[in-house]
Amino acid sequence: MKRVVIHSDGACLGNPGPGGWAALLEYGTTERELVGGELATTNNRMEMQAALAALRALKEPCEIEFHTDSEYLRNGITKWIHGWKATNWKKKIKNRDLWLALDAAAARHRVDWRWVRGHAGHPKNERCDVLATTEAARLRTAATPAQRKEALEKFKAGQSGGADLFPVG
Repeated sequence: MKRVVIHSDGACLGNPGPGGWAALLEYGTTERELVGGELATTNNRMEMQAALAALRALKEPCEIEFHTDSEYLRNGITKWIHGWKATNWKKKIKNRDLWLALDAAAARHRVDWRWVRGHAGHPKNERCDVLATTEAARLRTAATPAQRKEALEKFKAGQSGGADLFPVG
């Protein structure tokens, strides 16, 4: 299996509010940055979205050293998810859609989930933080107040977070 190192981060300007996510994938001497966001979301969803995008970007099963500053993400995917699956997801679980997708994406790989302290000077974590925060700010600036309000109302109602208004790319 190829060995890949991934660093990720999520950011939100308000919680909920405009959010951004970023992941940095390293394979040998090659690095690839992934960035995206939603107009109305939460920080936890952006942390999860970064991990999901990074895992989905890999074209074949890999051995992954995954660095995140989100204890929510790390604990959820390494500890809590086993209980949720054992009870067939009977409890109301926040972000269930992303947990299901993340579990499926991670299943093709061997992932070593590692926690790093955020905002502690770790260069790759800091890079992801800058990318995620910049994306959140871009979305906030690109949207009108009416668009932001509509996206927030939809998010709170459990609908789309507004990604369709400002697609990545």
